[in-house]
Amino acid sequence: MDATNGRLAIQSTDNRVAPGEGKPGVSVISRGFGGREDRPGRAVPPGQYLTDDFPVLSAGPTPHIDTDDWRLDVRDVDGSTTSLTWAQLMALPSEEVTVDLHCVTRWSKHDTVWRGVSIDTILEDSESEAEYALIRSYGDYSTNLPLEDLLDGKAWIAFEYDGDDLPAEHGGPARLLVPHLYLWKSAKWVNAIELRNDDEPGFWETLGYHEYGDPWLEQRYIGD
Repeated sequence: MDATNGRLAIQSTDNRVAPGEGKPGVSVISRGFGGREDRPGRAVPPGQYLTDDFPVLSAGPTPHIDTDDWRLDVRDVDGSTTSLTWAQLMALPSEEVTVDLHCVTRWSKHDTVWRGVSIDTILEDSESEAEYALIRSYGDYSTNLPLEDLLDGKAWIAFEYDGDDLPAEHGGPARLLVPHLYLWKSAKWVNAIELRNDDEPGFWETLGYHEYGDPWLEQRYIGD
């Protein structure tokens, strides 16, 4: 399946048989860093270069959350809240997805392999009329997205990377994964999905980053 000019492969696993950018300690906008140019082959978005590494760019302290303490709250516009424990998340159907990542700091990485639960599954019983979502994380990070960008197989709560448990530096135990947008929209250490009727800016969006963040349109900053 081809998605947004990048590879997206999905393999599903139904686990019902048994009952994966964080807030750095900086407050300035960086226009990115230089690096290797794109190698010949599959396209990368404009202004990006390919890397085989997985850079960790959070400058602030990394939260370390025990899975026994982890919760994912889903808050609707009417104030109602439902919660998932780690055991409940693990009991939901999961998918292995292979996606390309694009960071606003200009690196791209092809064919990254994740396992997670789709947001479609998380919100399966919701009848919300919300149009937007504000994603919140341990460490007081947040980011905003249109709800439609989390649905129809576009986003996951990811808990494995490359076949292993997701490490804390990459957002573990669980992070949002929204690979068709710049990576800061894939909030690390996720703990809440707040469904909203208004598009409230998140952490980086209040500091001048683009409210949407499409890498193929180079929507890095307000006005792009």
